[in-house]
Amino acid sequence: MAGPIEQFEIVPLLRFGEVAGHELAFTNSAAYMVLTVVLAAGFLLLGSRRRALVPGRWQAAVEALYEFVSGTLREGAGEAGMRFFPLVLALFMFILTANLIGLFPYAFTVTSHLVVTFALAMLVFLTVTLYGLARHGFGFLRLFLPSGIPPALAPFVVPIEIVSYLSRPVSHSVRLFAVMLAGHITLKVFAGFVVALAGAGAAGVAAAILPLAMTVAITALELLMAVIQAYVFTMLTCMYLNDALHPAH
Repeated sequence: MAGPIEQFEIVPLLRFGEVAGHELAFTNSAAYMVLTVVLAAGFLLLGSRRRALVPGRWQAAVEALYEFVSGTLREGAGEAGMRFFPLVLALFMFILTANLIGLFPYAFTVTSHLVVTFALAMLVFLTVTLYGLARHGFGFLRLFLPSGIPPALAPFVVPIEIVSYLSRPVSHSVRLFAVMLAGHITLKVFAGFVVALAGAGAAGVAAAILPLAMTVAITALELLMAVIQAYVFTMLTCMYLNDALHPAH
């Protein structure tokens, strides 16, 4: 990969022809999404298959993840939010696994593509909207008029709340996409400096020490961001689900 952007290129692996002028293909992005699902599901199934009273390492790791996600969901949406636990756990595991896979050399990071993160954000948005309307009916619209707001301010507050609500999928998806994209580009640039300087003789090797140290530091930061961004996406999902459960708040 000569440039820092080429690592995000979507390449067809299997072609299935065209439909209405659009090519149908199984791409590297789709392959890594399948790999992400297989690894995440395999980890959960492997850790929970024995259900021992005294857990082993795998079971303890799965139980820790379960407690972490359930605790985040209870904190953000209350006990009633546990009905959405399968959705929240699936989102967290998918994003976390995809982010970690992307840290391996020459791997493809599916969460660095806006179309993927936007699809996940729209899944959350539609779940919140449809469930809120199904459970509360027109009472769900109270979400756009926070309690305690004077009636005189309603014509100003309601449009702002509506725009804020409709922009949720954008902010929810762009945050994850931008962090993954920027981090991988920065990592690629510094790694490119190391290779270029190392091939310039003894002076170049000495000069490559600094970008090499930056590459190691950025890699550690990317590992931290992979976990943090999965948590942030999950936490915001829980907060949005709370609006579907308690729109009056």
